[in-house]
Amino acid sequence: MSEERSEDEWYVDERCTNCDVARQLAPGLIGEVDGRSAVLRQPRDRAEAELLHAAAHACPTRSVRPPSGRLDTAQDPFPMALDDTVYLCGHNSTHTAGANSYLLRRPGGTVMMVDTPRWSTALATRYETLGAVTDVLLTHRDHVAHGRRYADRLGARLWIHEGDLDAAPDADRVLRGTGPTEIAEGVIAHPLPGHTQGSVLFVADERYCFSGDSFYWSRTTQDIEVAESVTWYSITELAASLSRTVGRLRFEWLLPGHGDRRRLPADEMARRLRRLTARTRELRPRPIDFTAVRW
Repeated sequence: MSEERSEDEWYVDERCTNCDVARQLAPGLIGEVDGRSAVLRQPRDRAEAELLHAAAHACPTRSVRPPSGRLDTAQDPFPMALDDTVYLCGHNSTHTAGANSYLLRRPGGTVMMVDTPRWSTALATRYETLGAVTDVLLTHRDHVAHGRRYADRLGARLWIHEGDLDAAPDADRVLRGTGPTEIAEGVIAHPLPGHTQGSVLFVADERYCFSGDSFYWSRTTQDIEVAESVTWYSITELAASLSRTVGRLRFEWLLPGHGDRRRLPADEMARRLRRLTARTRELRPRPIDFTAVRW
């Protein structure tokens, strides 16, 4: 925290890990400066202040701070509705590298959780108000940290793919192979080895794609991208997975673990996915480099 900071200003403290979560929620107000997030300008109205409160309550290190230095729980907007079916959980966890997680409402009033926020019994109780949570869907090994605790607390089944089973050996349901699996009415799991061996996309109602860390919307390129510099398992396998799977995918909402969310017409998403597949075929393995991700 700079000594020149005014006491009546929002700020980002020194704990920031540059995970991008705050920049997703408060674009234009929070940006990247010298390898970490920083407040670019102060809010001009109530709506902009609400964006900063959302960023503060999502930030995994609680680095986004209001002028008082204390977060006001009354200003916590999570779970935040993205539409009438999907909610952003917020309260991202340091144990999942600050990944986003979601709640998916199903017909009949039940709910599925895709990846998990930080663990808290109070948060679990809050999520239950949307409906009985039946399943916790893990997109891959990087996001398993709180899966078992949430599943047990909510009375839900915990899902993971066999390729990442060693990260969650106590999972209740194990996806196998590379073909699509219907895990509930309207919800299809598409294994997509690449980022990790057991990475999975979950597509609901041909409308929502929970992509984990397989691909995301980039603010830099204004397109769908793969995070080639942090593809742990194999960029070659990711290209093969996309080639095998892209023709089966249809959705409007791209909802990743890291990177921006985006809604486009399904035909436009499909066109961009085909282009992404072609670009990914041209990529070659490279050293891991977090700073190279084009958020």
